[in-house]
Amino acid sequence: MLPVRFAADPVGLVALLAAVGGGIGLGTVSGLVPGLHANTLALLLASTAGSVPGPRLYVGAAMLAAGVTHTFLDVVPALALGVPDPAMAAGALPSHRLVIEGRGREALRLSALGSTGAVALAVPLSLPVTYAMVRVYPLVTANLPLVLGAIAALLVLSEPGWDRRLGAVAALAASGGLGLAVLDVPVSGVLPVADVLVPLFSGLFGAPVLLAAIEGEGVPPQADAAVTTPGRTVAALATVGTCCGAVVGYLPGVSSAIAATLALGLTADSGPRAFVVTTSGVNTATAVFALFALVTIGDPRTGVLVALDRAGVPVVLPVLLAAVALAAVVAAVLVPVLGDRYLRTVGRLDPAGLSVAVLVGLVGLAAVFAGPLGVGVFAAATVVGHLPPTVGCRRATLMGVLLVPLAL
Repeated sequence: MLPVRFAADPVGLVALLAAVGGGIGLGTVSGLVPGLHANTLALLLASTAGSVPGPRLYVGAAMLAAGVTHTFLDVVPALALGVPDPAMAAGALPSHRLVIEGRGREALRLSALGSTGAVALAVPLSLPVTYAMVRVYPLVTANLPLVLGAIAALLVLSEPGWDRRLGAVAALAASGGLGLAVLDVPVSGVLPVADVLVPLFSGLFGAPVLLAAIEGEGVPPQADAAVTTPGRTVAALATVGTCCGAVVGYLPGVSSAIAATLALGLTADSGPRAFVVTTSGVNTATAVFALFALVTIGDPRTGVLVALDRAGVPVVLPVLLAAVALAAVVAAVLVPVLGDRYLRTVGRLDPAGLSVAVLVGLVGLAAVFAGPLGVGVFAAATVVGHLPPTVGCRRATLMGVLLVPLAL
């Protein structure tokens, strides 16, 4: 009925498209600004939904469009900021290794392909996956500590060598202890929405990378944008990422990084290109599967869907899926267009000054969203965030910050 009504009501259709366009704009901003997440903007929208003109459905479409756009564009600052010295390339993030090799433009396109493939696959797969998950979900929730414990164990065992496995245990325990200490602490910032996750995740995943980049050489000149990975391999990696996105969409505490790390164990390729495609696929597919999880089990699994639920948005799947699809098409174009310019601009700047400026910005965001306590959380998270590069394990182990509290 809704699509017919929109077709007969040009004003309603234009208003819906404008809402989706606004959401794409918000997702672009949150994706390109380090430390800012679409979840936070969506919660701000939810807090002001009563004063936004138009039906709540349009607000929900804007939220989802922002969330999907963010999953495409957050790869851009991840590639361009925090690039370490080439001598540290072996321990750098997979995306930074590609930038150091001059293949950052290729990485942008691989990420866009992974995310686009995930949307194309997740929509038709959502029905059978949801059918299966609805039947399995009661068993999963009844044994959630065991399920999350098994995921943590797989994360540790996937590390090569017992020294790195012990380091992974230490990182999981330290981040889990931090989560237990701060996740339930009431915080208040200057905005209507307080969010302790902003300083927590910025400190765990952003600040250590930026501090390491102060001594780096910044973004080197980038080569051509040709994708050297065979199309069949990209499709296979996007498929694996999409399937793992279903797990993230239904299970609490499992992040895209965890799912991608475990997913690469199912593929023959575990290099940086494979990680970029798979992580992007997981990240974007989660937005689709989590929407179906909200409809079927009534449990919002992402910050965007929590905001959508709080705003009282009617879950009209055809309209909301259309918003997701439109945002994905636009974002796939924006990634290379804006990403290439982002890399060039950052490459002209002093890496030390840029890293310090972004760090100051992250401290500012911590204060804005969580007040003075948020700055303390940011500092503590930064200390814990240095564990993985110190002990040689993957940064995904820091997701113990959610896995441990949820398991307990």
